[in-house]
Amino acid sequence: MTDTSDTHPVEGRAPVQRQSRLQRLMRYVPLIAPVLLFAVPCWVLLYGGQHWPLPATLLGTALFVLGLVGMPFAMARGHGRRQQDRAAIIGDTLLGASWVLFTWSVLFGVLLRLVLTVAGVGESQDRARIVAWAVLGVTAALLGWGYAEARRVPRVRRLDVPLPRLGPGLDGFRVALITDTHYGPLDRARWSARVCETVNTLEADLVCHTGDIADGTAARRRAQAAPLGTVRATRARVYVTGNHEYYSEAQGWVDLMDELGWQPLRNRHLLLENGGDTLVVAGVDDVTAESSGLAGHRAHLAGALNGTDPDLPVLLLAHQPKFVDQAAAAGIDLQLSGHTHGGQIWPFHHLVRLDQPALAGLSHHGTRTLLYTSRGTGFWGPPFRVFAPSEITLLVLRSPQPPTCP
Repeated sequence: MTDTSDTHPVEGRAPVQRQSRLQRLMRYVPLIAPVLLFAVPCWVLLYGGQHWPLPATLLGTALFVLGLVGMPFAMARGHGRRQQDRAAIIGDTLLGASWVLFTWSVLFGVLLRLVLTVAGVGESQDRARIVAWAVLGVTAALLGWGYAEARRVPRVRRLDVPLPRLGPGLDGFRVALITDTHYGPLDRARWSARVCETVNTLEADLVCHTGDIADGTAARRRAQAAPLGTVRATRARVYVTGNHEYYSEAQGWVDLMDELGWQPLRNRHLLLENGGDTLVVAGVDDVTAESSGLAGHRAHLAGALNGTDPDLPVLLLAHQPKFVDQAAAAGIDLQLSGHTHGGQIWPFHHLVRLDQPALAGLSHHGTRTLLYTSRGTGFWGPPFRVFAPSEITLLVLRSPQPPTCP
């Protein structure tokens, strides 16, 4: 008889040990990240062999130090207990600008310098200065363009979505999707109204908002959210909570959306019928709802589908794409999500992919389930979108059997 008592505890402890080390490492990320965001560009622009005049070097260094100290301070005052909008705007802008500057400092600091060296362009100091000016030029251009992209009304993205179980009476059913509006420190009430006007031009049967309405409480951001009450749909307007609602009194947002005429699908469903065929439209709270401690809030798919006919096609609203694992296991036909922003500022999408199964667009999961992930209608935090355009989405549901002519 083999005694395995000595080996099992060791194997059981190893994953815990690795997890513990990862958790300890993650604690230092908020401290290390700001230093890297400012230290790397500082070296590439000022100390990488450029030999600028001393006053220019000292002034540039002072600006980087000011940014390194000021950004965390402004972020804390803007998004902490004080919730000061001006501080949030400053902190968010510094965060976005430093990320873009860091990204292109790394790329040009390595790649462009290597290309110039191989091509034999100039002396070492000349190459270093070319890299520095290139980093500054590209960063300025991307920030200007990214700001315009973030503040404009999103373009409409249209696509047909075939659903094998959809009845012919619902062929051509039009679903408009907005998500991640993130009303926040920058007053975007006028932008909000223009977004709603654009949605109304789509003449949708169903309009969906899949969460992250705002950063701040419903009372504080009410003026920016109010235009949502003007959105028109021939059948229904539905909404589910996102993770940011749970940072800002989620029940207040549920109540406000209900007041504005939207149906909050909090682990429940409604039935939409046309031409003798039925579509189940269900929604769940965000996956972070239960950990928020707010009574009655949690993502509960079984509750959302309770009482539905299993043979009917199901359209599910869930804020985060990673809920698709549960959706696929339940045989959901189509899940609509947001949350990712498409990465918002390239190349942040690589980090998003570590947490979510999809970044943007239509993807297939399991044997039946389709997932559509929107890049979002607004923006979070930094008022920039770089290589991740915002969108308002129109999905036209298609049946394998076209409707019969009368």
